Amino acid sequence: MSDTSNSGKERRSVLSALAFFGDRRALVMLALGFSAGLPYLLVFDTLSAWLRVADLSIEVIGYFSLATIASSLKFLWAPLIDRTNVPGLTKQLGHRRSWMLVAQAAIIFGLWLIAGSNPAENLALVAVFAVLVGFSSATQDIVIDAWRIEAAEQERQGMMAAAYQWGYRVAQIVAGALALVLADAYGWALSYTVMAALMGIGVVAVLLAPREQAHTIRAVLTEGVPRRQVLEAVEWLVRIVMLVLAALALGLGLTGNGPFLGYVTAPLLGAETSAAFVSAFTAKPDGIWLQLLFVFTGFVLLVLAVLPLARIKTWPGAYLSHLMGDPLRDFFKRYRGTATLILALICVYRLAESVLNIMNPFYLDLGFSLTEIAEVRKLFGVVATLVGVLAGGVAIARFGLMRSLVVGAFAQPLSHVGFIWLATEGHHMPALFVAIGLDNVASGFAGTCLIAYMSSLTSVGFTASQYALFSSLYSLLGKIIASQSGRIVESSAQSAEAGGFFGALNGLFARLPADAYTRASDIGVSAPSLGTGYVVFFIYSALIGVAGVVLAIMVAAQGKGDPSGAPSEAPA
Repeated sequence: MSDTSNSGKERRSVLSALAFFGDRRALVMLALGFSAGLPYLLVFDTLSAWLRVADLSIEVIGYFSLATIASSLKFLWAPLIDRTNVPGLTKQLGHRRSWMLVAQAAIIFGLWLIAGSNPAENLALVAVFAVLVGFSSATQDIVIDAWRIEAAEQERQGMMAAAYQWGYRVAQIVAGALALVLADAYGWALSYTVMAALMGIGVVAVLLAPREQAHTIRAVLTEGVPRRQVLEAVEWLVRIVMLVLAALALGLGLTGNGPFLGYVTAPLLGAETSAAFVSAFTAKPDGIWLQLLFVFTGFVLLVLAVLPLARIKTWPGAYLSHLMGDPLRDFFKRYRGTATLILALICVYRLAESVLNIMNPFYLDLGFSLTEIAEVRKLFGVVATLVGVLAGGVAIARFGLMRSLVVGAFAQPLSHVGFIWLATEGHHMPALFVAIGLDNVASGFAGTCLIAYMSSLTSVGFTASQYALFSSLYSLLGKIIASQSGRIVESSAQSAEAGGFFGALNGLFARLPADAYTRASDIGVSAPSLGTGYVVFFIYSALIGVAGVVLAIMVAAQGKGDPSGAPSEAPA
């Protein structure tokens, strides 16, 4: 729904917006955010520590990152969740809450199984259990997002998103710190058992959550399609194989997982050829093009897997084409003429933040210690992010979604001024606090606005499908551009060193402390030239954020939250 749908309503004051945190839905959302954040980090990060303690190689540990690949591919099965009831539970709890409960039960079971396993003796079983947790966690994310959208009106979506992110951040601290402390004191089995028990917070939240608005299951139109049992079985087999290959290609392309690629290709290509292929696939920065080829191939296979056969009506073709295609057709029908503009905005809105993938090397080049970076980035930075998240939720309630979205688009590139100043200051703690504080507040604010905006684009019956697609889409372009960040810094530094155009900026670094940019000689430049390389990079990161500003203004000018001011209804 667009901002215009709220035009007749009185804007809420800051105090009334904050008061929503005492609402039952916000408290449930806080707990569900915790439930969403806990399993992801336990599989993606904490489990790797356990595997390393068990003396497993870094290469083997790398395979386990695929356990979280489901979070990037959840748009593949979100349509099934939109259109499938849970027998027995849906009637009692409603569509979304019943699916949440099933996903949480699977997560608890998976964590309990991991707790009872020994990776050194049963690595394959631990991998299976990790995949179960990763898939169930992604499924829970799908349904939590759908419930959030359907349980609260649009002007509350910012505060709901804020509550979710606060809970998610707390879960990251628990899964990343408390789990390690427990493991160190009492062993990994007890640590993961406690984590499984903490998932009970999410279960209680589901049972206390109010029902979402009545969920309409849209029929998959297969009437009049002849049934051919034997041929259908063969067709289903072929289409499922294509879907699996599509998922593998998309997953490998989106994660850049070299070890697993080597595991898959070694039997086909031979060890030597496979190793060379993996090396090219993971090379920085040029490996990104091979990864994108995998993503493109995956999407092609996905389209082929769901397209109906030409001139032949078959039940699998009709079912899959409607199941996967109807959410897209609905979106393009409702946003006829502006759908491409809206999707472009989603893709570029976070670009200015997506390219900041070289920040730890930047801080180290400035002379900061790992402890200083951890204290400011991981402690103060988290607090600053949560402040931004809260500010975003309040702004949406107070000033409306589209105005807040435009402010967020401006805030992200403007916050990079702090990094430019930090680059010229060197090892200076106040500058580090200011730079990280500005960026994290802006990032939290903009992230909340984008979540609320993507939520407003969904329609009844396709909430889970459409939001899962939007949330998978917005990070793709950033992955491409972020691969070139290091190259931009080094090439700009070398240009400045050679007396090129950027050399004029070297004068900004006349008062650098002695411990700043001491690694500049590694790329054959002076400390001021490396500093110039970073300044040019942050100017570049701010400039690419202008695309998000322009598109946000264009979309806001057309009032495109929802063209009708209400979600579209299911067909009769």
